[in-house]
Amino acid sequence: MNGELPGGDAILRIDDLHTYFFTERGVAKAVNGVSFDIRPGEMLALVGESGCGKSVTALSVIRLIPEPPGKIVKGSILFEGKDLVELSERDMRTIRGNKIGMIFQEPMTALNPVFSVGDQVAEVLLCHGKATKRDVRDKVIELLREVGIPSPERRIYDYPHQMSGGMRQRVVIAMALACKPRLILADEPTTALDVTIQAQILELMKTFQEQTGTSFILITHDLGVVAEMAERVVVMYAGRIVEMADVVSLFRNPMHPYTQGLMESVPSWSTGKEKQRLKTIPGIVPSLLNLPPACVFHDRCNQSFDQCKEMEPPLMEVEKNRFVRCWLYGQRCSG
Repeated sequence: MNGELPGGDAILRIDDLHTYFFTERGVAKAVNGVSFDIRPGEMLALVGESGCGKSVTALSVIRLIPEPPGKIVKGSILFEGKDLVELSERDMRTIRGNKIGMIFQEPMTALNPVFSVGDQVAEVLLCHGKATKRDVRDKVIELLREVGIPSPERRIYDYPHQMSGGMRQRVVIAMALACKPRLILADEPTTALDVTIQAQILELMKTFQEQTGTSFILITHDLGVVAEMAERVVVMYAGRIVEMADVVSLFRNPMHPYTQGLMESVPSWSTGKEKQRLKTIPGIVPSLLNLPPACVFHDRCNQSFDQCKEMEPPLMEVEKNRFVRCWLYGQRCSG
């Protein structure tokens, strides 16, 4: 399998995952043959433009793809020796929120507006047998205190609309951490927050990871967050993995033209007086309803050649634990 860790020490192993959405206009191949592993205690980042398949990959792991129109049509998701794709919904409920937690992107849609935040955190603990009705209040207060909510004894009675965006996100994180899961999927956990609150949320996640050894899959388009938080990076484009490497190697030497374009489009401070226009990647992401049979990035790539327009490249290991889906490196691999 491409991207397989040595020694079989992965906590989660995704192999050739295909998640499609069947619409009136056709089949949208949102996740199209994705394979990667994550180690115990590792922070792995999934990066790419909006619509590249990051969130659908995470939702596939916890089986929250709406059916219809979505469906996992192929592949396996191995967690603790079980293929999550094959499990019944009843069995998934014992894993979802318990052994695998999820931090959703928008807390106002993740939280129920008609229940207090205390009741919603308590429900997670009670559903998975992590507390009794007698002691659940104390555990909820302790959880909210751990995620930095002031005066949790009072705030447990608040409703989501009575809290700021940063406080709501802390509640969502408390729900994800409640059962001390082995794996947490964090889907753009800081997108709607200002930079000060963002730094606090990221520090909270990092501290929890260090204290518990929980693995994180961090979904983001913010390369600054990736550089600060991640150990390995998976770059996705149009439902495919186009590059996979440790974070230091990726930032020092991005190999895929798409990854290079992402790096170049990041704003940077200039010490000179001359203003520079922010670089962008030309063109648009191809429609997932009609993906080309060749390299899906070739029409936006300034390094493409004839082979790129005729055949899709495989995900090739160009260096040890360094994978790239690009014909520019095909000769190096075969040689």
